[in-house]
Amino acid sequence: MADEEERAPLLGHPTVNAEPPPTYSQTFNEQTGGFHQPPGPYPQSVTVPPIGPDELPPPYTPPGASLSINCKVCQNIVPIDGKQNQNVVKCNFCNEATPIRAPPPGKKYVRCPCNCLLICRATAVKIACPRANCKRIITLGGSGGLANVIVRPPNTNRVQCVHCGEVFLFALQSTALARCTCCRRVSSVDPSYIRMRVGMYLLLGLIFLGAGVGVTVGTMELAARSGGIYTVWIGAFVIGVLFLIRALFVGSIRTSTVLGPA
Repeated sequence: MADEEERAPLLGHPTVNAEPPPTYSQTFNEQTGGFHQPPGPYPQSVTVPPIGPDELPPPYTPPGASLSINCKVCQNIVPIDGKQNQNVVKCNFCNEATPIRAPPPGKKYVRCPCNCLLICRATAVKIACPRANCKRIITLGGSGGLANVIVRPPNTNRVQCVHCGEVFLFALQSTALARCTCCRRVSSVDPSYIRMRVGMYLLLGLIFLGAGVGVTVGTMELAARSGGIYTVWIGAFVIGVLFLIRALFVGSIRTSTVLGPA
């Protein structure tokens, strides 16, 4: 029996000094190269603000991707690489401009119905489209208001006032007397119109004066018996004199210079 107990370790039976079997953590470290999750709560709580229904995620540009925006007229993609310092960019498809930055201080953007992008003073009330095939006059509303577009009447011309020298717009239609929008004084834009009016008023004045003289001479004896004849005399002379005064006034109107169509 003593020999059997001494041979027991040689046969592989366990003894008191034998090493314990490897644990799960040791086996996991050997397989993963030493990475081991320490014991404890797995997720750590983090407080973040809620996302609003209208809040968009921040813009993301992948590395190597080109910057671009959508054209405000045709909605095509317009690249803006290297143009970040410009205020506007031009679309290669519709050839219209689209702003990419805020306007300069004291300025604002206005888009005409013909899709022309205009920049004007922030306090401007009326602006004119410079395109030759448009020439609309745009009345700007207040902050947040819409712009009202006024189409120019036909035969609209640029006129230089003979009194103050400012240029204003005037439609050559039925009259040739224009009032300057700056000094509010009246001038003529057609010398032939003035000559025709002066001749007409002179002729009417002379006709009424001649009629007054004829009535006065012909009804001299009748006026002695009827006092109402004097009213006819006075009326004829007054109308004749008024026509002559009108002829002098129209003849004194100065003529402004028509620069050409607006």
